[in-house]
Amino acid sequence: MRMTHSAGVRHTQNYKNIFPLSMAKAHAAAIPDRPPQKRHCTKCCAAAPPFCFMHKFRRKIPCIFWKGNDTLSMEHSTEVLYNRTMVYCTPEHRFGSDALLLARFCEPKRSQKAADLCSGCGIVALEWHDRGHRGPCTALELQPEGSALLAAAVEEQQLTHITPVCADLRTWRQDEGQFDVCACNPPYFTEGPQSQNAAHALARHENTCALEDVCACGFRLLKDGGRLALCHRPERLAEVLAVLRAHRLEPKRLAFVKNAPENAPWLFLVEAQKNRKTGLRVEPDVLIRAGAALYGR
Repeated sequence: MRMTHSAGVRHTQNYKNIFPLSMAKAHAAAIPDRPPQKRHCTKCCAAAPPFCFMHKFRRKIPCIFWKGNDTLSMEHSTEVLYNRTMVYCTPEHRFGSDALLLARFCEPKRSQKAADLCSGCGIVALEWHDRGHRGPCTALELQPEGSALLAAAVEEQQLTHITPVCADLRTWRQDEGQFDVCACNPPYFTEGPQSQNAAHALARHENTCALEDVCACGFRLLKDGGRLALCHRPERLAEVLAVLRAHRLEPKRLAFVKNAPENAPWLFLVEAQKNRKTGLRVEPDVLIRAGAALYGR
C-alpha cells in the first residue's frame, strides 16, 4: 500500500454538520487555554511554515484542541490509500492493519447499503470507497472527534454516499432492517489496565460498547441474509461465535491472521449472516509481514 503523510489544521466550521460548535465549545471548556502550535519537520522545513508535509512514516503528532475566537482546531495527519482516498487521523483516532483487513474481508458490492460500526476515523468506510463501493454507507462513531475527522474527509473529497453519524450504536434505530453489510472493529478487552487517554480506553476496552451491543445493533440494521463482519483476538473466538449465534447471526466465514505460517494467529476475521442456517467455512490463513503498518500513528 502506498502511503503519504501530511500534517494540517482544520477548523470547526469545516465539519459543523457533525461536530457543531456547541459540542466543540463543551469539549474545549475542559481544556486549559493554549495557543495554536506550529509543527514542522527539521529535515525539510527550515523556514518552519505553519504546516509541513512530513517525511517520516512513523511519527507522533499530538491532537491539539484549543480555545479562542469561538473556534476549535484539530491538528491531524493525512493517510492516502491505494486509490488516493484520504483518511484524516490523530494519535487518538488512527487505524491499524486490523481495520484494513476487516474492510477487505467483507466488502459490500458496489451499490449495496453498508454500515461501518465503531468507525473511529472512518477507515473501513473510506477503504470500501477506495475499493469501489458507491452505495449508501453510514459510519457510526460514539466519539465526536473521530466522527469529525471522517466528516472533514468526506466533505473535502465530496464523498456524498458516506454519512458520518456521531451516535451510540446501543441506541441507534434508523434504517433498521435495510443494510446489506455491516462491519465492526470492536473494543477487544473486557479487563486489564486501561489507558489514561480516554479516547484510547474507549476504543480498546468494553466500557461503552460490549460485544453483545455490536451484535444486537448488527441484527437490528441488517436485512435477512445480511452480513456482519468482525475482527477480534483469537482468545475470544469461542465467545464471539457464541454471541453471534445468540443474536441469530450465523457464522459463515472465518479466517485467521498470522505474521508467518509457523506463527500463532494474532487476529481472526469472521462474517455472519442474519437468520441463516449453520455452515461455517474456514478460509486459508491471511499472512502479513511482521510489523505491518499501524497507519495514522
